[in-house]
Amino acid sequence: MYEKNVTLSNGVEVPQLALSTWLIDDDKAAEAVREAVEIGYRHFDTAQAYANERGVGEGMRTAGVPREELFVTTKVAAEHKDYESAARSIDESLGAMGLDYLDMMIIHSPQPWLEVNQSDDRYYEGNLEAWRALTDAYKAGKIRAIGVSNFLQGDIDNIWDNTEVKPMVNQVLCHISNTPLDLIEYCQAKGIVMEAYSPVAHGEALKNPTIAQMAEKYGVTVPQLCIRYDLQLGMITLPKTANPEHMRSNADVDFQISAEDMETLKHVEKIKDYGDSSFFPVYGGKLKGYSGKPGTEEV
Repeated sequence: MYEKNVTLSNGVEVPQLALSTWLIDDDKAAEAVREAVEIGYRHFDTAQAYANERGVGEGMRTAGVPREELFVTTKVAAEHKDYESAARSIDESLGAMGLDYLDMMIIHSPQPWLEVNQSDDRYYEGNLEAWRALTDAYKAGKIRAIGVSNFLQGDIDNIWDNTEVKPMVNQVLCHISNTPLDLIEYCQAKGIVMEAYSPVAHGEALKNPTIAQMAEKYGVTVPQLCIRYDLQLGMITLPKTANPEHMRSNADVDFQISAEDMETLKHVEKIKDYGDSSFFPVYGGKLKGYSGKPGTEEV
């Protein structure tokens, strides 16, 4: 089991390998968390948008491990771009999970999902309002660390230049064949810890012969190589699975990719699409129903 921690700018220690619970149903989430805890996972990533916070919280409460040994991240829904709705949602997440505090909470996206890849509006004011709600919850002791997700450099600058408490993390899509090197370098230079979701490219990396060849060289699976790659970039890494065998395999990454091979992997030909999952905005897709008036569309 990979057990290293990374330290955030405020001194909070975070287990570097986490279990993502995206697309795990609420009624399956508790068991997935308990299985993962038994294997050795201590960091769990959920979101208001995943509709499984209740299950993740139940799993943490019933895992047989002291609360302070576990770390949970959730996300303010991308649609909350005013103080009141963001603040209310934070309290709702605490209530849904049945926890006294959250370890980390981040803004899920700088834009509502219906506008991602379809609008130039970066919601600078709305993100500052959502950030103000997070900051107040942080100062009140409801949350131990706060950050952002899917934020580009301009989005980061907006928060950084206009607020007292700075983002501690930025969670982004990052995997072999799609590594935002400039953004990673920019954030890390500011002391922002980077997090990588979809480290195996939502399964698409399994189809890439270049990645398979490199995995064979190290005597590991493609997912293991992909996860190790993100870890070596200094990123908190969030592989997603509800399968205990995959959880175990994904955490068995105590090998070292050489500096030369890391350079090769950084520049593998960019992924062209994400197959059947290409419709997700995080993978470049556009949700249907965008009318230019958020809140009026039907997906």
